[in-house]
Amino acid sequence: MKVALGPQIFESHTMNRITHFKFVARLLAGLACAWVMGAMTSALAQDLASAVDVTEATRQWVDHSLKNATAAGGEPLRMEVSLGNLDSRLRLAPCAQIEPYLPVNTRLWGKTRIGLRCLQGATHWNVFLPVTVKAFGPAWVLRDAIAPGGTLKAEDAMLAEVDWANEPSSIIADAGQWIGQVTAYTLSAGQALRQAMVRPPQVFQSGASVRILAQGMGFSVSSDGQALNPGIVGQLARVRTDAGRVVSGVVLDTHTVKIDL
Repeated sequence: MKVALGPQIFESHTMNRITHFKFVARLLAGLACAWVMGAMTSALAQDLASAVDVTEATRQWVDHSLKNATAAGGEPLRMEVSLGNLDSRLRLAPCAQIEPYLPVNTRLWGKTRIGLRCLQGATHWNVFLPVTVKAFGPAWVLRDAIAPGGTLKAEDAMLAEVDWANEPSSIIADAGQWIGQVTAYTLSAGQALRQAMVRPPQVFQSGASVRILAQGMGFSVSSDGQALNPGIVGQLARVRTDAGRVVSGVVLDTHTVKIDL
């Protein structure tokens, strides 16, 4: 009878051992999962901490760099700064000192980027953060559209608040710098006047008779001559004197070219 019970006793021991193995396997799997999750949580926390550190360092540096930004007349510009995001694939090592800097040939203006480098850390990394800087202030805005070559008059524009950093070309804040200028291309109503939009007017044609004003230390002499190229105010023009000599000078007005001796 005892022999007959042998297989049952053996089977019972086998089942117990299998159950034990399963329990141990589940326990090890749970521990492994917990370790992986813990490592992932730690890495995520580190990444978030790095992102917070980078963002805060950048924000402080940008605010300090732009705190004295003013319009041409000295009036403070109303600055708005939007920080972008670093590449999501980056995993930045912890850093005790982050130094923001402006890359070469880059302006802290409009859509741009800021360099960030780690100076004190296990790994010295260097990354770039996209930034958008807006600078609101008064500017001259066109009332109506103007065709290319149109001469700008005082009544063509009015003052309004615009984003100075919206385009690369500089705002023309002084009305005296655009009144009497001609448009370089078609301008639309509502556009703020910028340097690239206007150019000095042409005041005489090639072949026109002009007055040559020569100035030196404490004296000035004037004579007549003939323009060899069209004259644009503020730009150089070549002139042939009555004696046949060719000189170059700056166009002052509709009939005067100034040369310095």
